[in-house]
Amino acid sequence: MKALAWHGKRDVRVDTVPDPEIQDPTDVIIRVTTTGLCGSDLHLYEVLGPFLDAGDILGHEPMGIVEEVGSEVVNVREGDRVVVPFNISCGTCFMCKQGLHSQCETTQVHTQGSGASLFGYTKLYGQVPGGQAEYLRVPFGNTLPIAVPPGPPDDRFVYLSDVLPTAWQAVDYAAVPPGGSVAVLGLGPIGDMCTRIAAHRGAGTVIGIDLVPERLDRVKARGAHTLNLEEHGDGIVEAVRDLTDGRGPDSVIDAVGMEAHGAAVTRAAQQMTTLLPSRLAAKLMQRVGVDRLSALYLAIELVRRGGTISLSGVYGGMADPLPLLTMFDKQIQLRMGQANVWRWVDDLLPLLTDADLLGVESFATHRLPLEQAPDAYEMFQKKQDGAVKILFNP
Repeated sequence: MKALAWHGKRDVRVDTVPDPEIQDPTDVIIRVTTTGLCGSDLHLYEVLGPFLDAGDILGHEPMGIVEEVGSEVVNVREGDRVVVPFNISCGTCFMCKQGLHSQCETTQVHTQGSGASLFGYTKLYGQVPGGQAEYLRVPFGNTLPIAVPPGPPDDRFVYLSDVLPTAWQAVDYAAVPPGGSVAVLGLGPIGDMCTRIAAHRGAGTVIGIDLVPERLDRVKARGAHTLNLEEHGDGIVEAVRDLTDGRGPDSVIDAVGMEAHGAAVTRAAQQMTTLLPSRLAAKLMQRVGVDRLSALYLAIELVRRGGTISLSGVYGGMADPLPLLTMFDKQIQLRMGQANVWRWVDDLLPLLTDADLLGVESFATHRLPLEQAPDAYEMFQKKQDGAVKILFNP
């Protein structure tokens, strides 16, 4: 089959690799019909190379048609249409029963001290072949795939793999009071969807903050206030306070993570880390701070006293400094973590089956064949051509 594989920093290629096979009686094989390019894939493209091997298959946002099932699979059958969550969870362990599927005890990567395994996401999360491919082996066939109905296009459902549950959890963790205010930092796919979900769930004031005009325009078109960080500069805090009765928003969602703009010194440290031998770089990244924390520091400054920060952007450093004195003084509450995909499926499916309440069918900016994935990664990383969400059709 054809699959997108990592070969080095900013070097991804469409390779011909062996087809996946049933390995356990509860496995299923799906033929991938649509698969997404995620902002966190850029961390593999740019920063997390020390945790990858040449030939690792990337991608964690697939959906498709069940082609083959193991002997013990009874909940799906050949021909069924399914979405595959990005976190690999058994659905039956203690953590999964608590709704913490990203901490699944069956697939935790104990050698790395990490939570549940992820598709296509480095040795830190199990080094499991990913879904930017023509076929994908999916474990836990009775509990992991999300069955979706025939009829509507893939765009209606593919975001159940990551974007929708990640954004839904980010808004849930933000604890926006009814009619309250929320600022979303970063209007990539997750941040954009956060603004839509926050409005759907009853936020009175939704503010989107970014540097890219096309992303700001998308969010503004759906009724949110937008602020261009580049235009406001150091005045961004006052601009947000002007929209929130002078005190700041009740909640702030950081949907940026370690792709944050600015902080040149830390960015240089990131780049230097990627030039070290893999084993040394991996140890360094697991022990020191390698993140640009501009977005998180801004979130701490923006949020009102007693407010909540929800952290959905991925950070990678182990010793990044936080302004704990300010956080304590402002009585800030902070929630974070990988999305627990299955925890939110029952909330999300009704928004997709009866009508397109969140505008998912028009959410993608680009739909490309898998062969164009290397160019798509570069385009997305450089924020060219208005790229916000890219879907591949293998």
